[in-house]
Amino acid sequence: MTDSSTNDPIRLNGKLLLAVPKKGRLKEKALALLDGSDIQFNRSDRSDIAFSPNTPVALVFLPAADIPAFVGRGNGALGITGTDCIAEYESREPPTETSGVEQILDLGFGRCKLQVQVPEKGEIQTAEQLVGKTIATSFDGLSRKYFRELEAKQSNGEVTNGNDGEAKLKTNILHLSGSVEAAYSLGMADAVVDLVESGLTMRVAGLKPIATVLESSAVLIRSKHPSDPKWVDLITARIRGVITAHQYVLCTYNVERRLLDKVHKITPGKRAPTINNLEEEGWVAVQAMVESNRTAVVMDELKEVGAQDILIIKLENTRQ
Repeated sequence: MTDSSTNDPIRLNGKLLLAVPKKGRLKEKALALLDGSDIQFNRSDRSDIAFSPNTPVALVFLPAADIPAFVGRGNGALGITGTDCIAEYESREPPTETSGVEQILDLGFGRCKLQVQVPEKGEIQTAEQLVGKTIATSFDGLSRKYFRELEAKQSNGEVTNGNDGEAKLKTNILHLSGSVEAAYSLGMADAVVDLVESGLTMRVAGLKPIATVLESSAVLIRSKHPSDPKWVDLITARIRGVITAHQYVLCTYNVERRLLDKVHKITPGKRAPTINNLEEEGWVAVQAMVESNRTAVVMDELKEVGAQDILIIKLENTRQ
């Protein structure tokens, strides 16, 4: 491995390698997650390697699509990528006992769909109508698998195998590395298979979805044989702690003891609420973790049943 700014070899000195997206939709949130996990690093503008001064970790910046292969072949211990990239990698290199990746944590961002898109004003309404036509995509493996299964259903399982032992495709899969949505308007393809978040880009291109190949989100992956399992587990725990802190807040309030059954139904906590006696007789202080997207509703319900002094405290990090 070399430094792209100097072409000199980089000496990793036994560092644990963690692959992160170098650009695209996952990059910024992945880096924010590492920052919250206190994995410090300094990266020069053109370098694809960044060393962490406070952990035995080196970050490797790669295209998200290359990260599953980097980790799956044992070059890296951990990686952050999309499940779409993992599925595409595994369609080309099926996992074995010694290769492939383990998905260990859903990171809660980067949600999107890999969809079959056709002209909005065209006659095609189902994916089955595309059998034998040309499909533009950067997800060659998944598209071949998807249309191979469609073709098998249409022929009641009667297929002709190619030299590689797999069923021959009637459908032509055209690989494009970018601007896939323009393939139809340029006359290159009858339909496209591409990732969709909001769908705006596809609508602007005059396309509409007719089928979903898979749903994707960002995940933390690990090698089946990491170089330092102890640090892999520690980093995983840190990242899980940051995710939990984003998903929950700490709700505290005072309430009469006789109302505990009512408030417990509203704030059962992640495991159980913490309850402490107040100096005022018959009153207790309650602390409970609450899902961050329910805070307003929870506060309203607590107030309605008689809780007082209700506070919401944001969490920086957690450990389970």
